[in-house]
Amino acid sequence: MKIEFAPLNIPFTRRLQTAAVVQWVFSFLALAQCCLAVFILLCFSDYWPLAAFYAGWLYLDWDTPVSGGRRCQWIRNWKMWTYFHDYFPIKLIKTEDLDPSRNYLFGFHPHGVLVAGAFGNFCTEASGFTRLFPGLTPYLLMLPFWFRVPFYRDYIMSGGLVSSDKRSASYLLSKKEGGNVAVVAVGGAPESLEARPGALTLQVLSRKGFIKMAISHGANLVPVFSFGENELFNQMQNPQGSVLRNIQERLQKIMGVALPLFHARGVFQYSFGLLPFRKPIFTVVGRPIPVQKNPNPSKEEIDKLHASYLESLIQLFEEHKAQYGIEDHKHLVLI
Repeated sequence: MKIEFAPLNIPFTRRLQTAAVVQWVFSFLALAQCCLAVFILLCFSDYWPLAAFYAGWLYLDWDTPVSGGRRCQWIRNWKMWTYFHDYFPIKLIKTEDLDPSRNYLFGFHPHGVLVAGAFGNFCTEASGFTRLFPGLTPYLLMLPFWFRVPFYRDYIMSGGLVSSDKRSASYLLSKKEGGNVAVVAVGGAPESLEARPGALTLQVLSRKGFIKMAISHGANLVPVFSFGENELFNQMQNPQGSVLRNIQERLQKIMGVALPLFHARGVFQYSFGLLPFRKPIFTVVGRPIPVQKNPNPSKEEIDKLHASYLESLIQLFEEHKAQYGIEDHKHLVLI
């Protein structure tokens, strides 16, 4: 395989952008393991009192990820996130004003491999979320597993990540004065196994838990489509029924985390590696769907709102696809 090396005269700003993305990929793929290793080493070193102190504090702080987390505006405004944002680049597009006196549940599509668009737009201020939607505070829901890792949990909460546990969403959407936005990657980890350039497959037909949550708390639903999310990585072929797909799905059921075998480019060459391609991401926030509160919604009520949500999602995609480089004959595939 011929390797295409990066030229030596790349502007320093682009190198900073690449460094920011290296840090982000490392945070997703290896930082949790490193944090766990550090904690274990502390336990068996002369600094074990530090580990004991943290363990005690962790016990007391255990429910924070399901109680709004512990965001840090200083970290959300790091200059590094601007370089991360400009690498692709990422752009957040508003189609309609949102009333800050209401709570909202954003359905984010597609999941992609590493949900770059969701992280860049809702866990940092690089895209200007608070400027576009004044009075609203976004929270991106993430698998509860990651909030059990010492130190790592504190880092991810600082950006506005919270547990995807039902209690967490309920806490956010029950705020009486409004102003909270719970962002859910509806397709979840299994949808990442479908993520590859050109893919328009969304796992959404059987996913109705977020619909029930919205009705239970009277939170308005907002479909969000991130154009370009699936263009960032290539993935090994894993069609349904293949040996690889069966292994991935089995591991996903056991571990709760999908393991897509993805690849894209490297740091100093463009032929292979784990860094995403420099492809633009356009995250379009659709029109809100009004939801009437009902603490005990019926199946018929959930199904009706789910159908309305799918209709709005398809309409959002069709209205904007030509603007973002998707051919007219291509449409969403809902499974």
